[in-house]
Amino acid sequence: MRLPAAILAATFLATPALAQTMDVAALRDAALKDDIAWSITEGLTTEVGQRLAGTEAEARARNWAVVRLNALGFSNPRIEPFQMPVWVRGEESAEIVSPFPQKLVLAALGNSGATPAGGITAEIAAFPTLAALEAAPEAQVRGKIVFVDHAMGATQDGSSYGAFGVTRRKGPSIASRKGAAAIIIRSIGTDFHRNPHTGVQSWTDGVKPIPAAALTLPDAEQLKRILARGKPVTMKLVLTPKNIGPRESGNVMAEVPGRDPKAGIVLVGCHLDSWDLGTGAIDDASGCGIVTAAAKRVMDAGTPLRTIRVVWFGAEEVGLLGGTAYRNAHINEKHAVLAESDFGADRIYRFQTYVNQAAMPVVARLAQALEPIGVAKGSNTARGGSDIAPLAATGVPVISLSQDGSRYFDLHHTPDDTLDKIDRIQLSQNVAAWTAMIATVANDPTELGPVAPTEGE
Repeated sequence: MRLPAAILAATFLATPALAQTMDVAALRDAALKDDIAWSITEGLTTEVGQRLAGTEAEARARNWAVVRLNALGFSNPRIEPFQMPVWVRGEESAEIVSPFPQKLVLAALGNSGATPAGGITAEIAAFPTLAALEAAPEAQVRGKIVFVDHAMGATQDGSSYGAFGVTRRKGPSIASRKGAAAIIIRSIGTDFHRNPHTGVQSWTDGVKPIPAAALTLPDAEQLKRILARGKPVTMKLVLTPKNIGPRESGNVMAEVPGRDPKAGIVLVGCHLDSWDLGTGAIDDASGCGIVTAAAKRVMDAGTPLRTIRVVWFGAEEVGLLGGTAYRNAHINEKHAVLAESDFGADRIYRFQTYVNQAAMPVVARLAQALEPIGVAKGSNTARGGSDIAPLAATGVPVISLSQDGSRYFDLHHTPDDTLDKIDRIQLSQNVAAWTAMIATVANDPTELGPVAPTEGE
């Protein structure tokens, strides 16, 4: 049951700790029956679909978001545009020419170079890890199609992505420097479906772009078995992506105005763009649904102390461009805390913070509010999501609500990132946790910062 706004306002002004716990609990429990997050996720993936950054589809998504945020009652929905270079996918195919002719399934990595229209045919030089490629002499690589394998496994917190994702991010530049004709990698994923995992990589300064792609995990395993026969393996590879020049992207944002403008902004974010293989349901339409639904619940309960700003960032997938643009445009505003949902929609099991020691009573109240829905208190070393990272690096406090990532990298950046993968009960638990978090920090005057800026920033 939603408490009347007048009662909420009065109790927040009275005994703060006890009143906030009572009010937050009511909002949290009501959010367990939320349907707004599902409506946003379903609508965005159905009415827009895939939303590659800088394309017409992402532009339609921005307009869709403004209309939806306005209909939900948020203040001043708007787009803050920025320019970006745009890369688009072309034809993609691979086949073993010898010794055992057969087709393989892959997808180009973001910013991949292109083969000629007719493709290239070359011998494969295989490496079990990125480190092995780095250590290889140029003569072993030059003129060949490099294949890099790895052994990424599933983890609840997604920590394996950082360790193994470097194969995608740095492998193409390393291969190019050694004179490779092209590079294919085992997809950065944990499933064994015949779906490739795309993702961005950026060329090191001075490196010539070469064709770069990710094989599905079953195809990577197949290629390993072929190579294990001990015969030279030749592949024909066709990749025809292209760069289409500068285009417009942008961040979409709106507010729940607070009672005290000096109290700072509670920024809750997600990213609007997606890769072009699926419809971006878990990455990251669901995140936009979660943070927006939670912010609306707090808004409908009454005017918070702090302003809540909902930001749907643009161009995250291709290099955190929206997060950087936001930092540059808003760095002089006072942000009380940053939080982002960008890890699917499975159950939140833990929260972490990055706040000063004086804010620990707020953390304790948040822990009390989240424990009944199975969310445990973690460390005070949170760094937040990718879009908020540029601003967080300047020392702004962060709260992270950690989702179960056990199956996230089965779906991440694949054609399987579609609406049917969303569990509505777990989605609502996310909304409940985010509602409790926003209601707690948006109505508490405690300064959560300053905190030490990220080393090197």
